[in-house]
Amino acid sequence: MKIWKPLLGPRGATAPLLLIVALTVPAFGAGEADARRDATVEAVERVMPCVVNIGTETIVESNEPFEQMLREFWGPYYRRRQPDAHYSLGSGVIIDENGYVLTCLHVVQRASRVWVTLADGRQFEAQPKFMGNPRIDVALLKLITKGTEKFKAVKFAKDDDLLLGETVLALGNPFGLGGSVSRGILSSKNRRPSLEDEPLNVADWLQTDAAINPGSSGGPLVNLSGELIGLNVAIYRQGHGIGFAIPIKLVTEAVSEIFIPEVTKSVWFGARIKSGPYPLAITEVESASPAEKAGLQTGDVIVQVDGKPPKGFIQCTEWIGDSPKREVTLAVQRKGERRQMTAKMVALADVIRQKLGASVQEMTQELAENFGYHRRDGLLIAEVDPDGPAVRADLKAGYLLAGIDGQPTPDLLSAAGLLTGKKKGDRAELTITVRRQRGAFTSLNQGSVTVRVR
Repeated sequence: MKIWKPLLGPRGATAPLLLIVALTVPAFGAGEADARRDATVEAVERVMPCVVNIGTETIVESNEPFEQMLREFWGPYYRRRQPDAHYSLGSGVIIDENGYVLTCLHVVQRASRVWVTLADGRQFEAQPKFMGNPRIDVALLKLITKGTEKFKAVKFAKDDDLLLGETVLALGNPFGLGGSVSRGILSSKNRRPSLEDEPLNVADWLQTDAAINPGSSGGPLVNLSGELIGLNVAIYRQGHGIGFAIPIKLVTEAVSEIFIPEVTKSVWFGARIKSGPYPLAITEVESASPAEKAGLQTGDVIVQVDGKPPKGFIQCTEWIGDSPKREVTLAVQRKGERRQMTAKMVALADVIRQKLGASVQEMTQELAENFGYHRRDGLLIAEVDPDGPAVRADLKAGYLLAGIDGQPTPDLLSAAGLLTGKKKGDRAELTITVRRQRGAFTSLNQGSVTVRVR
């Protein structure tokens, strides 16, 4: 019978072999990967610092009998403002290091003030001025900071980079209790192309079985790479484990509409730039706009703004709006060829004044209360030119321009957009609101007048 014998070194020593074994077999647990740290955990660690809680101060009506009587008497003209009366909470996600926060429009639409609480507990007031298209339900906020603070920002996924059945994570900061996360799969992509001017619904949203709490509206839906693929928007109360999110394609479309010089700086540039993880391509150029007059075309890719290469969409748009004397020089790439052109932007208020012969302004909360209007009821007429359509229509300072051609004009952008396409002599039907004081009583009267623009 053969007996196995160990290999021996000189003089029968076995130590060298044992040393080799000791060097090749690590001690228990040494260098072993943590089995818990999977792709889900890593994605959460990347994204959670970008997730915020949103608190809003809103205005509510009193149910006291006297208040009800006044509302019945005055109808929509009576409003008693009660600040600090109610707070609603939602979530959001930081998309730019300078403090721009993305959320759902329905979270902040009726807010008079907005506060944002970060994952680390810091709190900032935010400007709720970058409201989006109600059809898409997206809003962009800007944190009000004292210094040059930088923030952790989420990365966008590409528009159509969605895999049916892939693992997705729904994050939020509901009710101010801290960050939360749930995991599921992408159950369904949006089921139809978006329809212009129609509100989005279930057929347009992403569906997931990741649990979405009511307070998580506006929070991010991300893939396992930690990239934003949607904004949590709704849950289906009649079914278990069904939640919905606005697809990233519609989110980037909304951001491209919201963050433009016309909104951020009230100047007319007239071109739309593609947002998201893409080259800064021009997607639309308005007819007769400063952008078109400068020579910009759809498909041009912006590589420099006033001689500097922008890092991304938001910085590019900020630099365009901040250009000295409203004049911006752009270097663009077109069909492999580099070109340079200069756009001379125009203040939106100047566009309206040129067409109507009246100087108008957006109302602050203080102005609205002083004049007895609501902040977004229209544009306040501040001055009327001595020779122009407005004076011929007997318009006066203190009147409210509430609409043009049947469309409401709550801001300069809406009014300028309705007038820029009109040529000299074209008709414009203006909806005007006038505040009348009769003794102790004040009333608001509304009517329309037709003018020919100049």
